[in-house]
Amino acid sequence: MARRPILATDALQENPPQAAISPERVDPEALLAWYDRHRRRLPWRALPGESADPYHVFLSEIMLQQTTVAAVQPYFAAFLARWPTVEDLAAASLEEVLAAWAGLGYYARARNLHACARAVSERHGGRFPSEEAALLELPGIGPYTAAAIASIAYDRPAAPVDGNWERVLSRLFAVEEPLPKARPLFRRLALDILPARRHGDFAQGVMDLGATICTPRRPACTLCPWQRPCRARIAGTQDLYPRKAAKAERPTRRGVAFLVMRPDGAVLARSRPEKGLLGGMTEVPSTSWTTDGPVAPERDAPLDAQWTVLNARVGHVFSHFALELALWRTTVPDGTPAPPGHRWVRSGDVAGEAFPSVMRKVLEHRQ
Repeated sequence: MARRPILATDALQENPPQAAISPERVDPEALLAWYDRHRRRLPWRALPGESADPYHVFLSEIMLQQTTVAAVQPYFAAFLARWPTVEDLAAASLEEVLAAWAGLGYYARARNLHACARAVSERHGGRFPSEEAALLELPGIGPYTAAAIASIAYDRPAAPVDGNWERVLSRLFAVEEPLPKARPLFRRLALDILPARRHGDFAQGVMDLGATICTPRRPACTLCPWQRPCRARIAGTQDLYPRKAAKAERPTRRGVAFLVMRPDGAVLARSRPEKGLLGGMTEVPSTSWTTDGPVAPERDAPLDAQWTVLNARVGHVFSHFALELALWRTTVPDGTPAPPGHRWVRSGDVAGEAFPSVMRKVLEHRQ
């Protein structure tokens, strides 16, 4: 008799059918033994036998959201060199943090990072709480990050369910409910298979398993410590999991960016509003970004000038839309005052400004 698929609605039942999920077949000790042999060496990860630094865990987990390990490593090192403790980070200005974050993307994370550091410094004397409930009261800390800090830094029985966890669990239990609706079920399944000890190692072990063995394509099932109980492997359907709902089409927005230069190399810039997309970051002035594109770009130009329309476009993809910017460029005399709300950034200061990636692409067309 065929088993029914596991649905997210099962997670809401007080007593789900044990036969439907069979967590007792998944041995957490097998995963821990595998982790002891194959754990990745990462700059924010404590060595065997050492206790993890909560600040390192916090900093790395915020940086790793929607970003690769390879991209994060130099930023993590630079932040620690500049701000070795959470209190050092709290004492920095938001502008400094945004500038150091520039290029890493998803800039709300940098604002949340700074706000959380200040809250930890002011409310908790520079020490992160160890309980998930207290961590969740901090700005910018959601269920995943709270569970990661609690388990990895304090060895609490918590389940930081990230994309790697979801992939492993979806294959282990052949979860048919697509993401994101299946997330409540994944959390319950994760809690069901937690070990009685070494919770931080277990959390990182599942992450490593998903990153190196249970990969999105061509998982190395013969090397997996959980190959025997894995339903997807038994059925030969591991490449089909996790199920995902169809994504909505990403719209394209268009605008015009205005490159205003002085002979000494300074460029005209302004700061974006604190709230919203790229909040608080530095930008080259531009029109609004709309799906229809600007109707009369000259009305949005920051000053009257002789503009050259460049035969170039800058493209960038955000999480919910794609952006295409046309480029207008001009050079104005030295001594030209910056319009209200704008400022001149000297050529030598451009690298240290909080220009996001899309604006650095624009600045490549200064010459």
